[in-house]
Amino acid sequence: SNSKERAVNRINIFLGLCYVEGESGEEGYTALEKHVAFFDRNGDGVIYPWETYQGFRAIGVGRLPSAIAGLFINMGLSQKTRPGKGFSLLFPIEVKNSHFCIHGSVTEAYDKNGRFVESKFEEIFKKHARSHRNALTYKELLQLLKSNRDPGDFGGWIAAYGEWKLLYELCKDEDGLLTREAVKGAFDGSIFRKLEKERLSSSHKKKEKRRR
Repeated sequence: SNSKERAVNRINIFLGLCYVEGESGEEGYTALEKHVAFFDRNGDGVIYPWETYQGFRAIGVGRLPSAIAGLFINMGLSQKTRPGKGFSLLFPIEVKNSHFCIHGSVTEAYDKNGRFVESKFEEIFKKHARSHRNALTYKELLQLLKSNRDPGDFGGWIAAYGEWKLLYELCKDEDGLLTREAVKGAFDGSIFRKLEKERLSSSHKKKEKRRR
């Protein structure tokens, strides 16, 4: 039944186990939709500001930055994902239309439909990973951002910097490197689920220690 299918889909989205690369819709998610769907905390295909907040908190971002992100991301992107629909004060973002939010000054590792472009992803490291073959230093990351800037696209510059800066701060290793694995995981959202799992595991261990 439809209700059973919806329930199964919600469970799978939460666990991050059944995403399939392909066209958006019931048959599977594009890489961008996987990325965005992490913040769809109840798996209904729509992301509200409080869910964006919960998603950022789940990956270890502080309360205030998460609240700011929840407000501004949803305010900025909501209407773009709801073509033909009226304005909503709840600022919902529709996962299936997330490709309408692709901004300029990017690596182009997403195509116009939000699908992952392997060749463009590989270019990131071929062109900018000078110190380490499969990782970026912070300096190399800044160079990447600079090289991708479209003239006059100030909004795209800011958005790209914010996205990559957050990824770097959350995922850099002990040597200050952003690995290929982490970057690829950001494009399909799998790094978010990994970060959440690690945070939950750490929290559980701390609770166990207190009990002892």
